[in-house]
Amino acid sequence: MSRTLRRTVSLIIAVALIIGCAILVVQIIRFTKSAKKQFGLTPVSMFQLATDGEAMVKSDNGRVNILLLGVGGGIHEGPDLTDTIIVISFHLTKKRLALISIPRDVWSDSLKDRVNSAYHYGEAKKEGGGLTLSKIIIEDIAGVPIHYAMVIDFSQFETLIDYIGGIDVVVPAAFTDTQYPIAGKENDECGGDLTYRCRYQTLTFEKGLQHMDGSRALMYVRTRHAEGGDGNDFARGRRQQDVIIAVKTKILSLSPWYHPDMSIQLFHFFDKATKTDLTVGQLLALGKLGMGIKPEDIQKISIEPYLTQAPVDTYQRYALEPTESFEQIHGFIQMSLEESQSPK
Repeated sequence: MSRTLRRTVSLIIAVALIIGCAILVVQIIRFTKSAKKQFGLTPVSMFQLATDGEAMVKSDNGRVNILLLGVGGGIHEGPDLTDTIIVISFHLTKKRLALISIPRDVWSDSLKDRVNSAYHYGEAKKEGGGLTLSKIIIEDIAGVPIHYAMVIDFSQFETLIDYIGGIDVVVPAAFTDTQYPIAGKENDECGGDLTYRCRYQTLTFEKGLQHMDGSRALMYVRTRHAEGGDGNDFARGRRQQDVIIAVKTKILSLSPWYHPDMSIQLFHFFDKATKTDLTVGQLLALGKLGMGIKPEDIQKISIEPYLTQAPVDTYQRYALEPTESFEQIHGFIQMSLEESQSPK
């Protein structure tokens, strides 16, 4: 090959490389603009996600606290009253997680109502206000800063569980609920039956490991009229914690990161069933953190010992209030979180 021909070929290759690099740069710019517009991901945040996702989320003393709310949704009575109220606390450096259950019937002096109505009142003022008001109210109850919030529509929740093939939950003790409401029969006159028995069905859960589809899991977390200790909000809070852990465990067992179609479908389920003030980038960062947390590093916290039923004439309805003060509850939660940070 002549020297002139070699130079010509080299020039063509150089030009092609320059054009290729230019096209690549343009595509990267387009991608980053699209990612920022659709998902809140900037080039810096994408780099952080790949290297250190923790830098993308707000935190205090190494912890990021997310308020998880569950509403009935659909045609369910009281569709925006929160049946589930759990503070999910991630410890970013220790790679541990705590679930703090807040009973729905705790009375809030700031709200002048039970805490499960905060989301309703906030949404009534403006769309998105439910998350904001709920964070403020639960900060007062739990005594920890609430950085983010997420509300799950239970009417969509069972579809997600069915998609992942159901979940396995250990039921600690057998119980029966004879007053579980039947959807769509809330106003049925039951042919004149003054007990309105036709509005309810009987549920029974046996002790031990149970495989639950979406419908069964939803019943398990919502049942609240069983006899004895399994019929109160504290027991329901424990069941809700167990189901959250079971869903996490099942999703991780499916290794969705190896199956793009599954990952996309899961994202669509979550997107349809939830509202949140977390960006997609922050969700991905926390998801990345959550995947590395082992079951033994998940702590369940209940404030049951520090609450008591208030006299009915105090608030003119059933409500829970501190046995002593909210400051005592704050101290217990803080102590529990500090214990979870200690080496095992």
